[in-house]
Amino acid sequence: MLNNIITMKFRIGVMGSAQGPMIENQENIRKAIEIGHYIAKADCILVNGACPGLPDEAAYGAKQAGGVTMGVSPAFSEQAHIERYKSPYENYDIILYTGMGLMERDIINIRSSDAIILLGGGIGTLNEFTVAYDEGKVIGVLTGSGGVSNHISNILEICERKMEDFIIFDEDPKKLVEKVIDHLERHPAPMFEDERIVAIQSAK
Repeated sequence: MLNNIITMKFRIGVMGSAQGPMIENQENIRKAIEIGHYIAKADCILVNGACPGLPDEAAYGAKQAGGVTMGVSPAFSEQAHIERYKSPYENYDIILYTGMGLMERDIINIRSSDAIILLGGGIGTLNEFTVAYDEGKVIGVLTGSGGVSNHISNILEICERKMEDFIIFDEDPKKLVEKVIDHLERHPAPMFEDERIVAIQSAK
């Protein structure tokens, strides 16, 4: 059992803009696809919210590179996923239908990931960032992609929270994915007791 845990693939969550002008920015689209590509090439599993926009572009990039993708849907069923939430399904090997709605789904999304990467983003991405931060997840931030991703330092300052070393910044998709995976390999993952980080355990 222990050997299976040690060889388990990392799951990298991709969180970001699902709507608005940031998903129409061709540079953001290109970089999202590259992020998915490099996650797949690193033999990691891509996780996202099974939503349209930049996270789905990343899933597309991962599939084009032969990777494995998992979407965490807010919907109760495939029909609701497509009809109510207007969300994609083509780029996913697995979709988990949580039936929890958008915001509560975010918690499952984060907890299904060993690390997350943010690109662009609005209120939903901010929610995912704060959950990941409080749970000690490795967080990669694609700088220059707009939205929440451009203001992480300010958000932490306003909230009087520390800029932790598990938050990693880079404008280059390949370098960002490499830095995130390197941090996962070199640093232990957090352990929790009563929803507080109390100790650490081996990440891989």
